[in-house]
Amino acid sequence: MTWLLLAEAAVPEGGLFDLDATLPLMAVQVVLLTFLLNSLFFRPVGKVVEDREGYITTSLADSKQKLEQVQRLEAELTEQLRGARQAAQAAILEAEQEVDNLYREAIATTEADANRTREKARREIETQREQAQSQLMSKVDEFSTKIIQRLLAVS
Repeated sequence: MTWLLLAEAAVPEGGLFDLDATLPLMAVQVVLLTFLLNSLFFRPVGKVVEDREGYITTSLADSKQKLEQVQRLEAELTEQLRGARQAAQAAILEAEQEVDNLYREAIATTEADANRTREKARREIETQREQAQSQLMSKVDEFSTKIIQRLLAVS
């Protein structure tokens, strides 16, 4: 209280700095204001800033980990895709070869069947020709005998 009374005492007008009780009172006010501001505003704000900085640092580290994991997964999937493409190409090539082999086998079988059928038809034709020729020969013999008999009967 005495400090307040001294501060309210009439201040003589004078120089740049008066050395009365105002100077220590102002110093005490500055220290008190600094203490209050520090405890009420700066510490909570500093804590929020530190918490936010910690959150950002943690988020950044998590993001880097996730990015590395994504890059690893991408590399694995790329490798799996490359393997799948190679397997598909191999399967296509194998299927093409199998189709080609089946085609060649079908052609060979068809040619063999055609040759057998042609040979069978040739043999049948040969048999029928021989039969026709023998029938023709017997008819020729028969006709010649009749012609000879008629010639002999006429003469």
